[in-house]
Amino acid sequence: MILSKIIRLDLDDTEKMALTAKALSAEIRLEILKLLCRGNYNINEIAEQLNLPQSSAATHVKLLEEAGLIATELVPAVRGSMKICKRELRSLELNMETNREEDSEVINMPIGNFVDYYVEPTCGIVNEKNHIDEEDEPRCFYNPGRTGAKLLWFGKGYVEYRFPNYLLTSRQIKRMEISMELCSEDHEFNLNYPSDITLWINGIEAGTWTCPGDFGGRRGKYNPAWWPDKNSQFGVLKTWKLSEEGTFIDDMPVNNRTIDTYELAANAYISVRLGIKEDAVHVGGVNLFGNGFGDYQQDIRMKLVF
Repeated sequence: MILSKIIRLDLDDTEKMALTAKALSAEIRLEILKLLCRGNYNINEIAEQLNLPQSSAATHVKLLEEAGLIATELVPAVRGSMKICKRELRSLELNMETNREEDSEVINMPIGNFVDYYVEPTCGIVNEKNHIDEEDEPRCFYNPGRTGAKLLWFGKGYVEYRFPNYLLTSRQIKRMEISMELCSEDHEFNLNYPSDITLWINGIEAGTWTCPGDFGGRRGKYNPAWWPDKNSQFGVLKTWKLSEEGTFIDDMPVNNRTIDTYELAANAYISVRLGIKEDAVHVGGVNLFGNGFGDYQQDIRMKLVF
């Protein structure tokens, strides 16, 4: 397997720097990284190879995964599912300089502020108190109450947002990042339910992320008390990055399209569409978590760096 993922750290991203430093601060986690250089292992195998309790091995793996140093995948097992751990990282780059004068702007888009959509069940929208209109009824996406949405989901289709681009009229853009919390969508949570989730910018495909499942089994950190335990609970925070070097999902290159090819200033807005391609291999739907649901207190976040 050819490893292509590169993690780039700098002092301005203190949260990511601290998370990575914490993951690398224990010798046993370095031993896990070395073990995964030899192949893929599940939690039980890691515990056995390194003479660890299974619970300790799981904790160490979680820290490495949160820092993006390893990846995990839930696969079917004799009883339920098991987590396979694998190394995807090729290198770690550390920049010890700081650029606190970076010219950037952040735009936060509530998940209910979509301007166009096509969805098929399962589908629905909820706010912090209850469902917005009828569940599994695509017409509910026209309900004016959708603007207060904190979580929306659909089995097939897309939602489209339009971000303002007036900032591009007087400044030269260098990089754009779009982040959101996502997972697949089944009737109830299903850890083994892959979905190919695609992002389009101004109608141009900016990369597909295959989510391994519809996550649950524990409460999302910010879910309101009324939300049932059997439903989707949390997602993964994914970031699409357009730069002068190409297009990335997190730090993994997905294509060679540079930021200028997306023509971000060509129209009166920047179109951002999220959905499932008609010819996707894994048609597993989307859960899109907003501020007040899931594990992250944010909606759709666009960062423009000039």
